[in-house]
Amino acid sequence: MAKVVGRVVVDNTGIEGRYDLTLKWTPDDGAAPRLSAIEHDTPVLDSSGPSIFTALQEQLGLKLEPQKGPVQVLVLDHIEMPSEN
Repeated sequence: MAKVVGRVVVDNTGIEGRYDLTLKWTPDDGAAPRLSAIEHDTPVLDSSGPSIFTALQEQLGLKLEPQKGPVQVLVLDHIEMPSEN
Protein backbone atom coordinates (compact mmCIF):
# COMPACT_ATOMS: atom_id res chain seq x y z
CA MET A 1 0.00 0.00 0.00
CA ALA A 2 2.82 2.42 0.82
CA LYS A 3 4.20 2.20 -2.73
CA VAL A 4 0.79 2.99 -4.18
CA VAL A 5 0.06 6.07 -2.04
CA GLY A 6 3.66 7.29 -1.85
CA ARG A 7 4.06 7.37 1.92
CA VAL A 8 4.17 5.11 4.97
CA VAL A 9 0.83 3.49 5.85
CA VAL A 10 0.21 2.56 9.49
CA ASP A 11 -2.58 0.12 10.35
CA ASN A 12 -4.59 1.63 13.22
CA THR A 13 -7.79 -0.30 12.48
CA GLY A 14 -7.42 -2.79 15.29
CA ILE A 15 -8.72 -5.48 12.92
CA GLU A 16 -6.89 -8.76 13.52
CA GLY A 17 -6.38 -11.68 11.18
CA ARG A 18 -5.69 -12.02 7.50
CA TYR A 19 -8.17 -11.20 4.76
CA ASP A 20 -8.35 -11.88 1.04
CA LEU A 21 -9.91 -8.77 -0.54
CA THR A 22 -10.48 -7.48 -4.03
CA LEU A 23 -10.23 -3.71 -4.42
CA LYS A 24 -11.07 -2.10 -7.76
CA TRP A 25 -9.34 1.24 -8.38
CA THR A 26 -7.46 3.17 -11.05
CA PRO A 27 -3.91 4.49 -10.52
CA ASP A 28 -3.87 8.29 -10.34
CA ASP A 29 -0.58 8.84 -12.14
CA GLY A 30 -1.67 7.31 -15.44
CA ALA A 31 1.74 5.66 -15.76
CA ALA A 32 0.35 2.17 -16.24
CA PRO A 33 0.33 1.06 -19.89
CA ARG A 34 -2.98 0.55 -21.64
CA LEU A 35 -2.66 -2.86 -23.29
CA SER A 36 -5.14 -4.90 -25.25
CA ALA A 37 -6.54 -7.64 -23.03
CA ILE A 38 -6.78 -10.04 -25.95
CA GLU A 39 -3.26 -9.53 -27.32
CA HIS A 40 -1.40 -9.39 -24.01
CA ASP A 41 -3.69 -11.31 -21.65
CA THR A 42 -3.73 -8.21 -19.43
CA PRO A 43 -6.90 -6.37 -18.39
CA VAL A 44 -7.38 -2.92 -19.90
CA LEU A 45 -7.37 -0.20 -17.25
CA ASP A 46 -10.59 1.74 -16.78
CA SER A 47 -9.49 5.35 -16.36
CA SER A 48 -12.94 6.25 -15.04
CA GLY A 49 -12.46 4.10 -11.93
CA PRO A 50 -12.07 5.53 -8.43
CA SER A 51 -8.78 6.58 -6.86
CA ILE A 52 -7.22 4.27 -4.25
CA PHE A 53 -8.51 6.58 -1.49
CA THR A 54 -12.10 6.57 -2.78
CA ALA A 55 -12.04 2.80 -3.41
CA LEU A 56 -10.83 2.06 0.13
CA GLN A 57 -13.59 4.15 1.64
CA GLU A 58 -16.45 3.09 -0.63
CA GLN A 59 -15.58 -0.60 -1.05
CA LEU A 60 -14.06 -1.46 2.35
CA GLY A 61 -15.24 1.30 4.66
CA LEU A 62 -11.64 2.29 5.44
CA LYS A 63 -10.20 5.80 5.27
CA LEU A 64 -6.58 6.84 4.88
CA GLU A 65 -5.89 9.94 6.95
CA PRO A 66 -2.62 11.88 6.67
CA GLN A 67 -0.82 12.26 9.99
CA LYS A 68 2.61 13.19 11.19
CA GLY A 69 4.49 10.71 13.31
CA PRO A 70 7.72 8.83 13.74
CA VAL A 71 8.85 6.58 10.91
CA GLN A 72 11.88 4.33 10.50
CA VAL A 73 14.66 5.89 8.47
CA LEU A 74 17.97 4.43 7.33
CA VAL A 75 20.76 7.04 7.27
CA LEU A 76 24.04 6.33 5.47
CA ASP A 77 26.63 8.82 6.62
CA HIS A 78 29.63 7.21 4.90
CA ILE A 79 30.23 4.77 2.08
CA GLU A 80 33.37 3.40 0.44
CA MET A 81 34.19 1.07 -2.39
CA PRO A 82 35.06 -2.43 -1.10
CA SER A 83 38.75 -3.30 -0.95
CA GLU A 84 40.15 -6.08 -3.13
CA ASN A 85 40.56 -9.39 -1.28
